Amino acid sequence: MISPAPQASERGIRLDDVTVSFDREPAVHHVNGTFSSGSMTAIVGPNGAGKSTLLKAMVGIVQPDQGHVVLEGLSRAALGYLPQLAEVDRTFPITVSDAVGLGLWHRVGPFGAMTGSDGDIVKAALRTVGLEAMERRSIGALSVGQFQRLLFARLIVQDPQVLLLDEPFAALDELTTHDLLGLVLDWHRQGRTVIAVLHELDQVEAHFPSCLLMAREPIAWGPTAAVLTPVNLRKARGLAHDWHGEVKAARPAMATELS
Repeated sequence: MISPAPQASERGIRLDDVTVSFDREPAVHHVNGTFSSGSMTAIVGPNGAGKSTLLKAMVGIVQPDQGHVVLEGLSRAALGYLPQLAEVDRTFPITVSDAVGLGLWHRVGPFGAMTGSDGDIVKAALRTVGLEAMERRSIGALSVGQFQRLLFARLIVQDPQVLLLDEPFAALDELTTHDLLGLVLDWHRQGRTVIAVLHELDQVEAHFPSCLLMAREPIAWGPTAAVLTPVNLRKARGLAHDWHGEVKAARPAMATELS
């Protein structure tokens, strides 16, 4: 469960022995540590390592089977979440401007109407991400890169203190990645907390001071240079190989049981 702790002296997200399972199979287990206020952390690891699951547990989309996610001096409204592109329904009939305006939901409410100043905020966010000429287009008409810019604009409008980004640069061209990474770096310079699931280790080493290497369980968590060592990366790859071996070994047994 997520537990707010408004009396805390420092803002951050604390993980106390967090374990998350699907169909009784642990996807994340026994994660302990704190994303402190103003930190910039990359979460990395092999496919199936539980990176996205951990992010969803922090946001509250999934609930831990064990342990707690504690918001130290933060409210849920202070969290801004960017899901993977594949998880977003782009067929909903809504304009770019209206989709970005959803970032104001925590302030306007489900039945409130945007004011003129709210509209100015949306326009400014669209200018920031380079979509000012597309505000009346349907979101379904956007390219992958344009849609990701839209999601970043929605975060700008939301104005959260903590950014939780799930593969924010996946499948993007070089220019879009450059522009959106620039926004992420700006957020960090403003003192916001940034937590991002990433795959490109060169990108992590160049821009993210802190890193959490996962293979369902934490392998290492700390300064990036100390985490992304050959020994730690080999350990993570070895654990991933073991999971895949377990899955392959289980399939014949399952077939026998069902025959």
